Amino acid sequence: MKHIIIKTTLTILSSSLIIGCSSTNSVAPSQNSALNSISKSNAQKPKDGFMQKSMDNWFTNDWTPTISKDKDIQKKYMRKDGSTKVVYKDGREEVHYVEKDDKPFTLQEYVDKASAYRKAHPNDYEHSNVKQLESMPIIGK
Repeated sequence: MKHIIIKTTLTILSSSLIIGCSSTNSVAPSQNSALNSISKSNAQKPKDGFMQKSMDNWFTNDWTPTISKDKDIQKKYMRKDGSTKVVYKDGREEVHYVEKDDKPFTLQEYVDKASAYRKAHPNDYEHSNVKQLESMPIIGK
């Protein structure tokens, strides 16, 4: 019985301590510039790393233009109003569609866009890792 009372008392004290700490107001800003540089409220946005930059570049320069040219994707997930019309030097005209803002993102949308990207950039057997995987004794033959 004494053990239960002690456990209950410790639980109540620790929970009140946690609740009390979480409800305190934010700390006043410091005059220490070194502290302010690492503080969450005043910290600068961290710079993107190499992987994030390369992913962003691939997304803007390869994925988005490839997907926006697919006719099925244009009909299903994009809108023409607000789009830009590009006229090339050789007289060719191209309309760049924009994403619909009012729709929620679904997994089916990603699958459709991935299949459109794969259709535009087919992966041949010689340059993929399928040959290497199939040569492994457990996975392949």
